Amino acid sequence: MYVRVRRRRPERLDGPAPRLPGAGLGLLGPAFVAAVAYVDPGNVATNLSAGAGYGYLLVWVLVMATAMAGLVQYLSAKLGVVTGSSLPEVLRDRLPRGGRLAYWLQAEVVAMATDIAEVVGGAIALNLLFGLPLWLGGIITGVASMALLTVQNGRGQRAFERVVTTALLVIAVGFVAGLFVQPPSPAGIADGLVPRFDGTETVLLAAGMFGATVMPHVVYLHSALARDRFGATPEPGLVGRLLRATRADVGVAMLVAGSVNIALLLVAAAALRGVDGTDTIAGAHAAVESGLGTAIGALFAVGLLVSGLASTSVGCYAGAVIMEGLLLRRIPLLVRRLVTLVPAVAILTTGAEPTWLLVLSQVVLSFGIPFAIIPLVAVTAKSSIMGRWANSRLTTTLAVLVSVVVVSLNVALLTLTIMG
Repeated sequence: MYVRVRRRRPERLDGPAPRLPGAGLGLLGPAFVAAVAYVDPGNVATNLSAGAGYGYLLVWVLVMATAMAGLVQYLSAKLGVVTGSSLPEVLRDRLPRGGRLAYWLQAEVVAMATDIAEVVGGAIALNLLFGLPLWLGGIITGVASMALLTVQNGRGQRAFERVVTTALLVIAVGFVAGLFVQPPSPAGIADGLVPRFDGTETVLLAAGMFGATVMPHVVYLHSALARDRFGATPEPGLVGRLLRATRADVGVAMLVAGSVNIALLLVAAAALRGVDGTDTIAGAHAAVESGLGTAIGALFAVGLLVSGLASTSVGCYAGAVIMEGLLLRRIPLLVRRLVTLVPAVAILTTGAEPTWLLVLSQVVLSFGIPFAIIPLVAVTAKSSIMGRWANSRLTTTLAVLVSVVVVSLNVALLTLTIMG
């Protein structure tokens, strides 16, 4: 069941300026919706695995990935602000029909991998908190995420942003609390900022951490969030103000998300290193409860649950933006939620180790990153699309470096996997 949507027409640049949607803190919000995807259950799995298995070794990966994510998310939001179009819409007008279908298919696979990770994470949290079977926890997570999507459908984007931002704060408390009970080693953190690997497993983890931190589906989504928040293309004087607010929005949101991710790794490195069973989230939770106390363990489980609920709603929203932008087709969000919930619950019934599923989903995500980043860098560098707001040479150079690093890491991962 889907409906065909009309092709969006960007407003004339010389048209009347729209009313500025809020001021000051009122301009913040779209990046916080994107940021929730950066602290989803997949991040929990990869960051805990990295910290418990290798201590502080891969701190540098999260610092680098967060900085890269900030640049990428700003470029995505800038595209939406300047052109009044999402990235999928811009690509639709520049790809042949076969290319659009192929591009949509890979983007949907990435979005589905994300959705599986987030439903699995919510199911694990409900199992930890209430002892529910994983398949039942997955269904409950999916149904609860529908309630969040009804906020976006019924009350609009601003209400959805407020709900998701509140969820982000709950997630931060749940995942950071352990640092106050057992602080990490400053010397260990400093050592972990030196880029290096220690065998194939650390390369696999690094690829998963990049896939969990530089999220392709929210690259597509953020351009649509900015477009919908600020409306039609404003006059040049207003664009400058909106872009300054966007930089602040992205900076604060990525700082929060990056800090939470790093805190997860540091908690694992400080409290879980060398503890048996910490290669799974359930085992890590048991170790957290044993070493840091029941209250910290409960906060961790609540943070994981809220992470799954909020991020699966954002992932479903992103899938709708991708389909509408590339194919001019729209499936109601609640119907999409039901469709994408089925494979996640089916996988949970197989008895596969849920933490392994989370890590694997992040590796799948990492292969979708180049398909999002490279076109984004290309279109935001074109003055024919962005006008005077096209990327500077420095910005383009940095963005190209980000693309090269991510693609190179994925090639290394594929090579190491084939070689065993």
